[in-house]
Amino acid sequence: MNSSIILKNKITSIAIGGFDGIHVGHKALISKLDSSGALMIINKYQSSLTPGKYRCKFVDKPCFFYDLSTIKEYKAKEFAEFLKQEFPKLKKIIVGYDFKFGKNKCCGAKELNKFYQVEIIPAVEVDNIPVHSGTIKKLIKNGEIKQANKLLGRFYSIEGQIICGQGIGKKQLVPTINTLFHDFLLPKKGVYATKIILGKEIYKSVTFVGIRESTDGKFSVETHIIDSKIECKNKKAEIIFYERIRANKKFNCLEKLKEQILKDIKKSKEILNVY
Repeated sequence: MNSSIILKNKITSIAIGGFDGIHVGHKALISKLDSSGALMIINKYQSSLTPGKYRCKFVDKPCFFYDLSTIKEYKAKEFAEFLKQEFPKLKKIIVGYDFKFGKNKCCGAKELNKFYQVEIIPAVEVDNIPVHSGTIKKLIKNGEIKQANKLLGRFYSIEGQIICGQGIGKKQLVPTINTLFHDFLLPKKGVYATKIILGKEIYKSVTFVGIRESTDGKFSVETHIIDSKIECKNKKAEIIFYERIRANKKFNCLEKLKEQILKDIKKSKEILNVY
């Protein structure tokens, strides 16, 4: 018997949902779990704020993933039997107010309540804005990171692989770390006040997202570490977004581009001093 099965045999409460992003609405569900609670995460394989198992880092409960395709046709009794098989000691289920399942979303909390104790969590609002993953995605796509962070209840972050860049930054502009990201939702093109995590260290930084219009015309995510001359030997990086500084611009010469980058660095330092 593997460790996952042993753990499932101890679970007495679950919160069911997509949990994309683990925002403040999700945290309202998670807070209702008992000491033997867990998340039942339904994977829909759509564009994600926080893909797959990266979601687990934002919760202190076990996370179990299920493909939507394997359960979407279940009727209430079939779903209840499935849950009984997966979590033999399950007593309580926590869901959001809009929770639905089954073919054409024909079932919900009412139907499950015949088999388990079901607690429904009402809609959560921040600044009079209903908190939904879709809303947060739109804010991030529009570059409204500060507002998105409020709805998340944390600072939006992405993780990726460090790659080689053009080499221009270190020689003629400022040194940058180039990172390649898969599955994470990238914010609107522009320049952001950020922090970058390399290994166990975290540094203040400024990050460019977009087309390098002033050089080779290619898309990139480049991060300059502020007030540090470290030689990056890490293979992975996590970038945390705080605020958008400006939109992307094209400069006719590298001298003008460098002037703007230095202004961006100064602005990022001012923003990050608040956090």
